[in-house]
Amino acid sequence: MSPDLNTPPGAPSDVAADAPTDGRTARAERTRTAIVDALIALLEEGDLQPTANRIADRAGISLRLIYHHFGDLESLYRAVAQRTNERLMARTHRVPVDAPLAERIDLLVAQRVDTLEWLTPIMRAAQLSIAPSPGLMGSRSNLHARGEREVDVVFARELDALPANERTVVASALNGVLFWGHWDDLRKSGRSTGDARASILLTVRAIFSTLGGDAGT
Repeated sequence: MSPDLNTPPGAPSDVAADAPTDGRTARAERTRTAIVDALIALLEEGDLQPTANRIADRAGISLRLIYHHFGDLESLYRAVAQRTNERLMARTHRVPVDAPLAERIDLLVAQRVDTLEWLTPIMRAAQLSIAPSPGLMGSRSNLHARGEREVDVVFARELDALPANERTVVASALNGVLFWGHWDDLRKSGRSTGDARASILLTVRAIFSTLGGDAGT
């Protein structure tokens, strides 16, 4: 995203005067949502550093409205992180913890792969700006923490049966192969989504097979 968002061309008061007093809050929220969704759409299309002009064009709004609603990059990054989290919650579901191990592995890997592929454009864009953005860094940390909790819950039966030190090692191995960084490495190396999914599934099954569980084939 272009740093020109930090240098707005006009005073915000000019924009505020354009908005009607009646329904101003609802209208402002719709505009903010349109801006964030436009930015996410551009990222998903591979435009990892879209300018404010391209965001405004995609949202169908004037350029000055971006400056009015998001005075700097950090506020926009935080809004993108929040919107991404909302969309992530809507597209994921709980893996049944009482299902056989092989079924839990298949379900979790399938859902995680779908999520990681969907997140890839946003995560790659975040890498370009991660250092100066506390909002994006916090979002990435929350994403990792959520993934770790999911592994703990879905495979609690197997993990809780292990000695503490072995449990830590196995959980770390599972999280390593199921995190976005590993997925991105596979995709960047030229693996198709199908091949990358098969690689992750094989690895997760292999981890559990070393514990003597029925991880499937």
